[in-house]
Amino acid sequence: MLIALVVLAAGIGLRGPWPPDEPRFALVARQMLDSGQWLFPHRGSELYADKPPMLMWTEAFWMWLTGGWQGAFLMTSLLSGLGTLAVVWHLGRRLWDARTGLYAAAIVLSSMQFVEVVKHAQIDPLNLFWITLGNAGLLLHCLRGPNWRMYWLGCFAAGLGVITKGVGVIVLLMLLPYAVMRVRRWPGVILTRGDGWRWAGGALAFLLAIALWLVPMLATAYGKATPAYLAYVRDILFHQTADRYANSWMHEEKPWFFLLVILRTWIPTWLLAVFVVPRWREAWRLREPRVWMPLLWFVLVLVFFSIPRGKREIYIVPALPMIALAMAPYVGELLKARWLQRLGFALAIACAAVFGGAGLWAWKTSPAVARRLAAGYELPDNGAALWLCVALVGAGFLLSALIFRPRRGVVALLGGIALGWILWPVTTYPLLDGNQSARQLMTRADEAIGPDGQLGLVSWREEILLQARRPVAEFGFARDAALQLRDARAWQAADPAHRWILINDEAIDACVVDGKARPMGHANRMSLSLLPADAWRTGCVDGASKGLPPDAP
Repeated sequence: MLIALVVLAAGIGLRGPWPPDEPRFALVARQMLDSGQWLFPHRGSELYADKPPMLMWTEAFWMWLTGGWQGAFLMTSLLSGLGTLAVVWHLGRRLWDARTGLYAAAIVLSSMQFVEVVKHAQIDPLNLFWITLGNAGLLLHCLRGPNWRMYWLGCFAAGLGVITKGVGVIVLLMLLPYAVMRVRRWPGVILTRGDGWRWAGGALAFLLAIALWLVPMLATAYGKATPAYLAYVRDILFHQTADRYANSWMHEEKPWFFLLVILRTWIPTWLLAVFVVPRWREAWRLREPRVWMPLLWFVLVLVFFSIPRGKREIYIVPALPMIALAMAPYVGELLKARWLQRLGFALAIACAAVFGGAGLWAWKTSPAVARRLAAGYELPDNGAALWLCVALVGAGFLLSALIFRPRRGVVALLGGIALGWILWPVTTYPLLDGNQSARQLMTRADEAIGPDGQLGLVSWREEILLQARRPVAEFGFARDAALQLRDARAWQAADPAHRWILINDEAIDACVVDGKARPMGHANRMSLSLLPADAWRTGCVDGASKGLPPDAP
């Protein structure tokens, strides 16, 4: 757990929230603190109905506790990651023994996708914790029970997963393989009689957790009964859940998408899983539910997320702990094999060569791809410092390989992975944060408008409002950019000497006089400019010049 703490916490406090999701949740959390409105998240002046407010509540708590959002916005993810590892260890210890629990937690921690997700302040780390806790409750009840308290806790955690992201219900899929194994009389599966009311208590615990947010939210929304609040209810309960699942409108991917995600991001977990497959076949023959209940749940989750057209890599993360749990009983035997140690050592050397070689090559030659990345991040010297950081990760793998040698090749590989996850954020966050968080751009804009200037935002992103150095005016987030610009012009016209418009360059229309927009730079592949009051063509309305020639003043 100490290793996990160092790996997962590395870099906290060295950067602000980065897109796409972190600035949104941090902004919503900060607005909750400022406004005292906890049931209905707001993004600027608009209600934010894409996700339930659970994560934003926790981020607001850490902001309140620490007095700001720098670093605090990552605390929920860090504790969720550590909590997930603790639950996996406990579950492995209860089902098998303490060594198996240790192996299971180590497999999760060594997996690239797990660390990548936990190092970002998205909803998924918290969702991962609730789902893992829910699975633990159900497994301990079904395989080491009857333990009705753990069963009810698992169902309650599933409900908390629902009000975190909506998909906590997948925990309950664990009851399907249990029901089949119970009917087929698999050894080790609990058999209860006359406990229907206790089983029904799980449904009550599940609904109770959801009701903690849903009941006061609905009571308040229908009490206000305004179009905005009623639209919020429809959106979050139907459009963002059932409609999003059945008729996805973004992130469209092929049905086999998650298999490719596993091959690409569950490294080195799936490499080890290849050698565990024969043990899984033997466990099936022996009807071992401790292995096959988690495995069958993984298959059901894979199918569940593969059905809709819309897919994102992070959807499959909750399945990782169950695969690790099914692998863990056989890891000790595999680690005794000399070929596995040599394979681990070879992979560590290969990673050292790839990262070190690529970093030094890009630093020395500044190829076109390096120059493009440096320009996008506004880095000096063609991003030389960034490429040295890549080479430093390679040096970490090499150092680990030299310390542990081929005899402990697996430890050499895991040590290199751990050093990489520590060195990369510590060295790159200070380099990239100015651009990624939009802090650099907003500092330039603040200096450009002067101490008495007022700033209005058009076609903005969440990091722009979050990083604003003073109170700003905004004209909606989801509204059409043309409507935002129309209202911004009216706002600016009321005090032209002091009011400026910061606009996404893609939203600039034909009413802007050429050369009047003042470029402020780039942030996350978005270019923004400042528009003074004299930037508008006379008589031009909503991008149409009313018969004036295009070059008219």
